[in-house]
Amino acid sequence: MHQRKSKKILIYFFLIIAISSINNLSLNNLKLNNINDIKISGLSKNENNILFQEIKKMNLENIFSINSNEISHLIDTNSLIENYEVKKKYPSTIYIKIQKTKFYAKININDETFLIGSNGKLSPNDFQNKDLPFIFGKPDIKEFLNFKNIIDQSKFSYDQIENLYFYPSKRWDLKMKNNVLLKLSKNLTIEYLNDLYEFLGQDNIEQFTIVDARLKNQIILNE
Repeated sequence: MHQRKSKKILIYFFLIIAISSINNLSLNNLKLNNINDIKISGLSKNENNILFQEIKKMNLENIFSINSNEISHLIDTNSLIENYEVKKKYPSTIYIKIQKTKFYAKININDETFLIGSNGKLSPNDFQNKDLPFIFGKPDIKEFLNFKNIIDQSKFSYDQIENLYFYPSKRWDLKMKNNVLLKLSKNLTIEYLNDLYEFLGQDNIEQFTIVDARLKNQIILNE
């Protein structure tokens, strides 16, 4: 009886060793599957390459040891990116799908021109977005994005704006592409803009180049 128990113990012992050896072999094989392919889409070829090189510096070992938070932090610091999705594909590929931010305006900060993105970040001027309106003044980016959102919900077309002027009183002026300067009220609403839009549509307004709508229920026209 005692011999049978001893034999069973020995059998279990060898089984455990065998299973452990198989598991160790599998783990060793996994370590060999280093990340060798990072596919990025959504940016220009040059922008994709810059991001690719930055990710490569992270010294990624294998697909199971990737720290998603590290990759996310790296991508979040890129001012060109609005949204993104990271996928891992066994055995050694990472897919990064990117939605690039939309540029809304140019602004000068400390004698350097930047592009304001829909993601609320500043990007260096690439000189390719020549038709973007220029912002004069020093608004907070969030203030500008809120202002643009109101314009987009009104009957005005943001594409018809040539320049924007922001004042310390938190008020905006708009220089339109038809050479009309609109002096807007500080208390800006969608209804206010729609009323102003309808007023500007009148036939006898075309001769005026300055439309002062800062005061409530009053519009002053100047040639």
